[in-house]
Amino acid sequence: MRLKTSLLKEPKHKELVSCVGWTTADELYSCSEDHQILRWNLLTSETSLVVKLQEDLFPIDLHWFPKTVGGKKQAQAEIFVLTSTDGKFHLASKMGRIEKSVEAHKGAVLAGRWNYDGTALITAGEDGQIKIWSKSGMLRSTLAQQGSPVYSVAWGPDSDRILYTSGRLLIIKPLQPSAKLLQWKAHDGIILKVDWNSVNDLILSSGEDCKYKVWDSYGRLLYTSSSHDYPVTSVSWSPDGEVFAVGSFNTLRLCDKTGWSYVLEKPNTGSVFSLAWSADGTQLAGACGNGHVIFAHVVEQRWEWRSFEITLTKRRTMQVRNVVNDAGDVLEFRDRVIKASLAHGHLVVTTSLQCYVYSATNWNTPLIFDLKEGTVSLIVQAEKHFLLVDGTGVYVFSYEGRLISTPRFPGMRTDILNAQSVSLSNDTIAIRDKSDEKVIFLFDALTGKALGDGKPLTHKMEVMEIALDQCGPSSDRKIAVIDKNRDLYLTAVHRLYREHNICKIGTMVHTMAWNDSANILCGIQDTQFTVWHYPSAVFTDKDLLPKTLYMKDASEFSRAPHILNYVGTQVTVRRCDGSLVYSSVSPYPALLHEYSASSRWEDALRLCRFAKTSEEEDQSLWACLAGMAMANRELTTAEVAYAAIGEVDKVQYINSIKDLPSKESSVAHMLLFSGHVQEAEATLLQAGLVYQTIQVHINLYNWDRALELAVKHKTHVDTVLAYRLKFLQDFSKKETNKRFMQYADGVEVDWEKIQAKVEMELVKEREKAATTSVRSSLASRR
Repeated sequence: MRLKTSLLKEPKHKELVSCVGWTTADELYSCSEDHQILRWNLLTSETSLVVKLQEDLFPIDLHWFPKTVGGKKQAQAEIFVLTSTDGKFHLASKMGRIEKSVEAHKGAVLAGRWNYDGTALITAGEDGQIKIWSKSGMLRSTLAQQGSPVYSVAWGPDSDRILYTSGRLLIIKPLQPSAKLLQWKAHDGIILKVDWNSVNDLILSSGEDCKYKVWDSYGRLLYTSSSHDYPVTSVSWSPDGEVFAVGSFNTLRLCDKTGWSYVLEKPNTGSVFSLAWSADGTQLAGACGNGHVIFAHVVEQRWEWRSFEITLTKRRTMQVRNVVNDAGDVLEFRDRVIKASLAHGHLVVTTSLQCYVYSATNWNTPLIFDLKEGTVSLIVQAEKHFLLVDGTGVYVFSYEGRLISTPRFPGMRTDILNAQSVSLSNDTIAIRDKSDEKVIFLFDALTGKALGDGKPLTHKMEVMEIALDQCGPSSDRKIAVIDKNRDLYLTAVHRLYREHNICKIGTMVHTMAWNDSANILCGIQDTQFTVWHYPSAVFTDKDLLPKTLYMKDASEFSRAPHILNYVGTQVTVRRCDGSLVYSSVSPYPALLHEYSASSRWEDALRLCRFAKTSEEEDQSLWACLAGMAMANRELTTAEVAYAAIGEVDKVQYINSIKDLPSKESSVAHMLLFSGHVQEAEATLLQAGLVYQTIQVHINLYNWDRALELAVKHKTHVDTVLAYRLKFLQDFSKKETNKRFMQYADGVEVDWEKIQAKVEMELVKEREKAATTSVRSSLASRR
């Protein structure tokens, strides 16, 4: 990725340019100390004078009123705020007419910013005051007052907090009067500029110490640059939060959100005092100290999938290269490319007006359809369809260009959705709520309706990242969640029982990705690169999960790596310096998943026996097979797999399940094996096997529940009391449970009678099972 910059031979402004702001993706306004506001049209390359300001009005900052809020166009969108050195801010129309001037501060008004929904304006002054105004220019409150000038200010993602500078300190102040403010020393010199991105919730700062830094919203330092030759005078996030721009004296940088630099340009601009991105994130403009306005276009973005490498060579041209046979194609577009995504055998490209869908088997004839709104901010792909996010909503399209669904939920803000908060599979869409980050909304991808009873999945902590697995039937769909504590959880999307069963499968997980062709999860867990070959084992047998893992030292990925994708047997990791590292993973677990999905258990056993792997990997394969076989109730295979990993007790239990007379008993005991006691009880009671249900609770020492069932069904009360008495005698204890003492008075324990009753119950169950078997065989013959 690099910047293609353009500067005119002669500057259009006669003095320093103080601020710039985009009206549309192709039109920019610039303000200068020569008292002129100029309009730049990038389509026609024309520059025209909008208005000549009064001689005593020296502009400092400009910010356009937000165009859309929650997908609705704003009526007041054609105005901008202009701050000036005389202590006033001015509300001006697009034609340059000043609608209102407001006395705001003593000394210069150094910054003015609208919040995201346009309901409030914040100004920061040389007098150290920060004030909030209504959109009509009425003072609401003075938020802060300090002894030093406030050079820069930014709104938090939800417009409920303010970030501002105070000398060398950064301060985050919530708007609620009682809330505590957060402040920290950020630079060794005065801080000149800050920006806070609404999508990734990260903060940028730059200062006179010649450095720029990246922070999270808790004030933790994520990146600090090396020292530049001159103070860093401007920083600005791109709208999608993936990259940011940095301006200094004769310097323009494009950086990744993690801090490392894509490109360094050295244009003849003087100091770059202000930077602004166009709404689609493809263009950048800078206000220069020598009267120039610099324009830069983001080009040479690169996408990779299997053997294909695609590069955006110009604004409207892409180069496709197959690295296997070095075959190449050139893709031309009518308008400039805004977003692109390459996965699952398809390239999806959005321009300012259209969406192009290419198949990896045919680059010549794309499918093209028109977009409602051009500023697509996110593309997420699955095997059968893809998802687009723009300013008005979320849309799921098939690769044939047909609109499948448009999922919605109350309070949905599409402008802050990113790849960590949205996930797509063939049948499910998951979106993390921004207003309550513990909540994940789940939708059917084909209808756009909420899954199940419409209730979202609620986690106990704020969720940082979500990912749906990509394979298997929709009933088995799983979602992986990384929360604020960096713990990794797995849960089924479809509620099997009353509540979502959320199981923890990892700790200190920084990044994760599902495989594209098998339900295998990889992640970087503390200092280990970890692959969960069969994460669903946690629902079948928790003890198996550690044995299904593959772990290796992650030091080769350096500090704070990010997993880009996991395709086939290759994991692509971006290191903190921007370099890509590829790691290979064993192909055998994916084969095992394939055999399990098609019920080829003999092939699965053969693979585990003959695959040439290390001893650790061999154990992992057998553990995966054990979990898969138990999940599919394939007891013979499970028995062999558990024997191979030395789980003797489980082999014996599986053998005992195989000896059970009825199908219902077998199902119930398999549920017990996985720890689902309530479900096992429900299965047995539904089949009328009351004694077996009571016996299960006796074996688990759930004495109260066993007695409760016996009393309720008026049977085997003496059996429960007898086993309870034997249990107390074995441990030389006396009865203290009042309910047992109450029933023990009136019931006589006779072991011979109890044994006879138990035998009778077993005979009944065998007879019932035999009758059911005969009926089913007769029905099948008919």
